[in-house]
Amino acid sequence: METYTAMRQFADSWALLAMTLFFLGVVAFIFRPGAKKAADRAAAIPFDHDVIETQKSERNAGGKPQNTFPHSARKED
Repeated sequence: METYTAMRQFADSWALLAMTLFFLGVVAFIFRPGAKKAADRAAAIPFDHDVIETQKSERNAGGKPQNTFPHSARKED
């Protein structure tokens, strides 16, 4: 039972402190300046394929391709 007691004591003190510091670090990372732009770009990833398909269909129709998402990673030709 000594191992269990030692592990329990470690978990009650240092592991809790480590998890708390990790949580605070993640929160600070998310709310840092400039994180909104990266979060918006990541949120638009599922729609990037739709933008590319729209641009291809506009090219086939003879129109100039338009970038519907201003934060899209794909550059206009």
